[in-house]
Amino acid sequence: MKINGGRSRIRALGGSRLAQLWRRMAQKKYLQSKLTQFLREDKIQLWKPPYTDENKEVGLALKDLAKKYSDKLECCENEVEKVMEEIRCKAVERGTGNEHYKTTGIATIEVFLPPRVKKDRKSLLETRLHITGRELRSKIAETFGFQENYIKIVINKKQLQLGETLKEQGVTHNVKAMVLELKQSEEDVRKTFQVEEEKQNEAKLEEKRIQRTKRGLEILAERAEMVVDPEATPYLDIANQTGRSIRIPPSERKALMLAMGYHEKGRAFLKRKEYGIALPCLLDADKYFCECCRELLDTVDNYAVLQLDIVWCYFRLGQLECLDDAEKKLKLAQECFRKCYGENHQRLLHIKGNCGKEKVLFLRLYLLQGIRNYHSGNGEEAYEYLNKACQLLKELYIDPSKVHSLMQLGFSAQEARLGLRACDGNVDHAAVHITNRREELDQIKKEEREKKRRRLENINHLKGMGYSPRAARQALHQASGNLEEALKILLRNPQMWWLNDSVPESNNRQQSPSQEKIDQLVYMGFDAVAAKAALRVFRGNVQLAAQTLVHNGGRLPPDLQLSAEDSSSTPSTSPSDSAGTSSASTDEDMETEAVNEVLEDIPEHEEDYLDSTLEDEEIIIAEYLSYVENIKSAAKKN
Repeated sequence: MKINGGRSRIRALGGSRLAQLWRRMAQKKYLQSKLTQFLREDKIQLWKPPYTDENKEVGLALKDLAKKYSDKLECCENEVEKVMEEIRCKAVERGTGNEHYKTTGIATIEVFLPPRVKKDRKSLLETRLHITGRELRSKIAETFGFQENYIKIVINKKQLQLGETLKEQGVTHNVKAMVLELKQSEEDVRKTFQVEEEKQNEAKLEEKRIQRTKRGLEILAERAEMVVDPEATPYLDIANQTGRSIRIPPSERKALMLAMGYHEKGRAFLKRKEYGIALPCLLDADKYFCECCRELLDTVDNYAVLQLDIVWCYFRLGQLECLDDAEKKLKLAQECFRKCYGENHQRLLHIKGNCGKEKVLFLRLYLLQGIRNYHSGNGEEAYEYLNKACQLLKELYIDPSKVHSLMQLGFSAQEARLGLRACDGNVDHAAVHITNRREELDQIKKEEREKKRRRLENINHLKGMGYSPRAARQALHQASGNLEEALKILLRNPQMWWLNDSVPESNNRQQSPSQEKIDQLVYMGFDAVAAKAALRVFRGNVQLAAQTLVHNGGRLPPDLQLSAEDSSSTPSTSPSDSAGTSSASTDEDMETEAVNEVLEDIPEHEEDYLDSTLEDEEIIIAEYLSYVENIKSAAKKN
C-alpha cells in the first residue's frame, strides 16, 4: 500500500507540471482567440500603419491598443501586448507570403508538427504547387528532420496522395498541413545506430500494419458481395440498431462497409491511444462515408460518431487548430444524432426503450463543443457546454461495486456498464436487461443465419442453371430473395448472364458450338440458325440457350443477336494459370493474415462504441472548467 501510495504521489507531481504547461498553453490560445475577435470586430489591420511601420517593425500605436484591450479583458497589459505582437508578426509574414506568391507562384504551407517537437510546432514551408505529394513529403522530412517513409501528411482533412500533384489535390497557398509520425520517436542526436535501426523497424511495421488493414477490409467487403458459406468464411455485414441485417443498394454497400470497417479500426487505435495511426483510418472512413447517400447517413448514428472521433483525435494530437471545420463537424454530428434518434430521442426510445447508453456520445459532443469554444475565445459558451458535459458525467457515473455485483452473476464488465446506464444504475433491472438482450441477439443471429443459408441455396440453385454467381446475387437482390421472381428477372434480362465475377481475357475467342449441342436444341423444336446463335451467345450452355429461346418465342432478342454476330470472349485455362499455382498459397496466407488482423479489432458487442469508463473525459472536463473559472475569477479581482 505504501509503495502504491508513493508511486501515486510521484505521478501526481509529474501530472501537475504537465497540467501547468497545458494550462498556460490553453490560456494563451484563449487570449489569442479573444484578441483576434476584438481586432476583427474593430476592423483593425495590424500589418498596416500605425501598428506596423514601412520597415515592417512594430509601431507605437500597438502599445495603446494593447492597453485598451487589456482593460477590456481585465488582464495583464504586458501579456496582451506580447500576444498582439505575435499576431502582428504572423500577419506581416502572411502578407509577405501573399505578395511573394502573386509574383513568383511559390505557395506557403503552414506545417503543424507532431507533439514530440517541443518548440516551433507550427512552421512555414515554401513550395510550388505543381510538385507531387511524394516530393512535398520529402521536402518536409528534409526540412524538419523526419524519416521520409515514416510520416504521413494530412491536408484539407485528407491524406496526401503521393502520386498526384498538390494542385490536383486542391492544395492552395496558405493551406494547413499536419505531419503524423507512424510511431512517436524520441530520437536524439547522440543515440546509437542500433536504437535508430530499431525505430526504423518499428515504423516499417506500422506502415505494413496500415497496408494490411486496408487489404483486409477490402477483402471482407468484397466477400459480402460474393457467395460465401457464413459458417466457414468471415465477412462483414451491416446491421441496424436491433442487430438485424439491413438491405443496402449494391452501389453503396461496399463503400459503407469500407467506411464502417475503417472506422472500427480507427476506434481500436483510439482505445490504445495511438492517435497518429488512428487519424488516417478515421479520415479514410470519412472519405467512404461521403460516397453514401445522405438519406442513408441520416438513418444511422455511425457518421455522427465518426465526426466526434475525428475531432477528438485532432484534440488529443494537440492539433485542434489544424482542423478548420471542427465547429462544422460538431454541428454535423449534432444534426445527425437528431435525425437518427429523433427529437428528444423519441425514435431511440421507441426502438430501444431507453437512451441512457447514448448519453455517452452527447457528453463527448458537449465536451468538444466546450473545448472548441474556449479555444475560439468564447468563454461563456465554453462554460455552458462544459457544464452540460459535467452534468451528464454525474448522471453516467457508475458505482464500481454495482459493476462487480453484475460480474459475479456472469456478465462482462462491458455488459455491466452498458446495462447499468440503460437502467439508471438499478442492478436488478440491469441484470434483466442484459439477459433479455442476450436472448434477443441469439434469436436474431439464428434468424440471420437461416436467411443467409436460404440465400446461399438460392444462389447455388441459379448457378446450377448456368447463371454466374454475380448474376444470381443481383437477380435475388432485385427480387427481395424470392427465387421464382429472380428466375423471371433473369429470363426477362438474358444479358445479365454476362455479369461475371471475373473478367475474361479479351484475346480468347469463343469457338463455334458443337454440332451435338445444336442438334439438342433442334430436337427440342428450335430453328438450327437460332440454336447456333443462342449457343454462341451463351458459350455453349444448352440450358440457358433453351430458356432464352423459349422465353422469346424461339428467337434471340435483338440486343443478343448483335452479341451472336460479334462473339464475345470467354475465360480459358492458359499456361500461366498453372504457373501461378506455386504462389497461390502464399497470397492466400497473406490475405488470411490481413483479414484476421482486421477481425481482431471488430468488437463483438454491437454497442462497444457506447461503452466508456469516461476517465479521460472526467479529467479534461475538470481541466477546462478550471481554465474558464480562472478567467472569471481574474475578471472579478480586476
